[in-house]
Amino acid sequence: MIKEATLAMNDFVAVTRALSDPHRVRALMALRNGELCVCQIIELLGLAPSTISKHMSILRQAGLVDSRKDRRWVYYHLAEDIPRVQGVREVINLSISLLERDEQILADIEKLAEIASLGLDSLCKRQRCAI
Repeated sequence: MIKEATLAMNDFVAVTRALSDPHRVRALMALRNGELCVCQIIELLGLAPSTISKHMSILRQAGLVDSRKDRRWVYYHLAEDIPRVQGVREVINLSISLLERDEQILADIEKLAEIASLGLDSLCKRQRCAI
């Protein structure tokens, strides 16, 4: 019983740490409507690719997102089946529902619509030129 409680505590701490950064919360909120390419997340948050990679790694380690690679692109999506953090799922859902009307999140929704219209090839090319 103690081992299970410790595991639950560790999972809870990992999730709350992952959600303690505004950029990670914005990335998580952006993924609630579906999968995004890492270049779209870079464009949305306006951070360096290495910084986005670190943020997404923290979210993945907490069990909040999963990723897949398709040719040269890496896509992220919300983790669907998270047995080790199911108890935390309600907290995450509540957090998402509380943030849906946040000014930054609403601005991100508009910006994501613009980003989605760009196409991945042109978006990635533009980001490579900026580096």
